[in-house]
Amino acid sequence: MSLTRAMGFSCPYCMAPNDVEIDEINDVGQVQVLDCQVCCQPIELRVFQHGEELSIEAEREND
Repeated sequence: MSLTRAMGFSCPYCMAPNDVEIDEINDVGQVQVLDCQVCCQPIELRVFQHGEELSIEAEREND
């Protein structure tokens, strides 16, 4: 059983689609700073869990 899940989100700067691997145990409730795969701007990524479902929220780093 894999503990990671591939998820996608849109960059809050350039709106380009990005992919990230989420660790279902360790990443929930954490804030990560990732660079956009297209424009290289820093993105704050938050991971939430609602029952069995995971969701991510991507925001500009300094907002």
